[in-house]
Amino acid sequence: MTSPVLVTGGTGRLGRLVVRRLHDAQGGARVLTRRSHEPADGIEFVVGDLATGEGTEAAVDGVAVIVHCATSNRGDLDKTRNLVRAASRAGTPHLVYVSIVGIDHISSWAYPKAKLQAERVVAGCGLPWTILRVTQFYDYILSGAQKLARLPVVPVPAGFAIQPIDTDEAAARLVELTLGEPAGRVPDLAGPQVTSWASLLRGYLRASHRRRWVVPVRIPGTRAVRAGGLLPPPGSAVGRRTWEQFLAASLRAGAPGATQTG
Repeated sequence: MTSPVLVTGGTGRLGRLVVRRLHDAQGGARVLTRRSHEPADGIEFVVGDLATGEGTEAAVDGVAVIVHCATSNRGDLDKTRNLVRAASRAGTPHLVYVSIVGIDHISSWAYPKAKLQAERVVAGCGLPWTILRVTQFYDYILSGAQKLARLPVVPVPAGFAIQPIDTDEAAARLVELTLGEPAGRVPDLAGPQVTSWASLLRGYLRASHRRRWVVPVRIPGTRAVRAGGLLPPPGSAVGRRTWEQFLAASLRAGAPGATQTG
């Protein structure tokens, strides 16, 4: 592939891993970022803001593929619309969008609702497109577990059945799709284990040598999640790295709070 690949959200949790893998696969990538960065080893940074559209046309100019990883708790729909408008004016780049497993079941929640609407924008934009839905990322869960473990008694959502995945495995699949042909909605991607928030948190506490009371709490409005709404459907792709393997590697690398007890 000679034309550059643009990654939105390329400095974030998922995007930076996508950029690294694109660099390894083809020698570089272009990143849309809100702050100025010096080019580095084949990585080009273009300053822009998807929320306003400023700088977006320059970012999409001449690209063959756009990997849309940028996401936040607010404005995802408008940001996706702005990106699609700019991309459509620039030509017919392949638009690869990462979304969330099970959002159909929790579309009354603000963030999943916006992601689902953004999916529809991508699918109806007239550009070649691919959508990959993934489950929750291990490092997101670790960050939450570290914060919760500061409390002497830790409340967790009761009955939340999830199947989280290693972020780098999600990045690898996105890059595979990026370097391939547009495929529409592809099989969802999840980790190898069905578990719960309580089990994940207890695993973190054991691995980090902490002692805390873990108290599952029933949260109103989460019946669909307790019924498995965030689990991938049959036929989904499954990663290999387990939560325990991720924890061991992360805590060895010096994640905050890794060795504290109490």
